[in-house]
Amino acid sequence: MKKLFVILGFITSIFALILAVTPLSKIAYIPAVLALISGVIALLTSKNHPQLKKSIQLVFLMTIIALVLTTYKAIFNTVEVGDTEQLEQTGEQLEEETIQELEGLEIDE
Repeated sequence: MKKLFVILGFITSIFALILAVTPLSKIAYIPAVLALISGVIALLTSKNHPQLKKSIQLVFLMTIIALVLTTYKAIFNTVEVGDTEQLEQTGEQLEEETIQELEGLEIDE
C-alpha cells in the first residue's frame, strides 16, 4: 500500500512538473494536489520504514516546484493585445480586393 502511494505520488508529481512548464500550466494544479495527497498518505503509512522517506520527500519537492512554477506563470504572465488598427486596415484591403475580383468574373448561365 505504501509503495502504491509513493509510485502514484511520483507519477502525478512528474505530470505536474511537465504541465507546469508547458502553456497548459493552469491544469498543473490538479496533478499537484493529487501528488500532495498521495504523498501525505504514503508518509502516514510509512512511519516505520525510513527507506521510503527519501522518496516521499522527493515527491513533495517535485510537487512544490511544480506549484511554484504554475503560480509564477499565473501571476506574471500577462496577455498583451497588439495594435488592432493595422489588422483592421489589412482586412479592409482584402475585402476591397475580393469585391474587385468578384466584379471582374463573368458568370455563364
